[in-house]
Amino acid sequence: MIKIKDLNFEIEEIKHEEPLDNIEEHVAVRPDIVSAKVYKLRSGFVKHSVYITLGYIEQNGRNRPIEIFINSKDLTKNAEYAVLTRLISAIFRKSTNPVFILEELSSIHDPNGGYHKNGKYIHSFYSEIADVMERFFKEIGCIESEKSTELAPAVSQALAEAEPETNTVFQICPDCGQRSVKMENGCLTCVNPSCGYSKCDK
Repeated sequence: MIKIKDLNFEIEEIKHEEPLDNIEEHVAVRPDIVSAKVYKLRSGFVKHSVYITLGYIEQNGRNRPIEIFINSKDLTKNAEYAVLTRLISAIFRKSTNPVFILEELSSIHDPNGGYHKNGKYIHSFYSEIADVMERFFKEIGCIESEKSTELAPAVSQALAEAEPETNTVFQICPDCGQRSVKMENGCLTCVNPSCGYSKCDK
């Protein structure tokens, strides 16, 4: 049999186990001015270019994402972009480590299938947003950038000498993913009519 006195003691312990103050400390309040980075995304899932603005603040000596805005000329997508903006921004402000959202967005698959871009298979528009966010996280120091590995001199020389005439004119386009980029007037330009990528426009 449990004594009433013991039961009251247990309730009192649970009551003070997780103070609300600890939860409120993790919520970031948006200041009047924030730093931001803007990324242009040309996706095969939407007709027009999408501009993704990611804002961040410095908190406790570290950069922290605070908000996201997604804009495009395609007005039919406004409601969808507004939902993404509000949900992701809420996660940024209330989570101490919002990096988990990258895996969630990347796991979304478009029912109509995806396409290849920069040597990578893109599952959906949302996974492309995750790629942009991952780049942003690396640039502001939320996650560590992968260290680039250099090829051994002998390997580099062998690659340079092997089949020198194969695929030397056209390169893979970073926007449409096709081998359709070549040097024109001193500028790398995509000859794909539906793309229009140009290195000089960056």
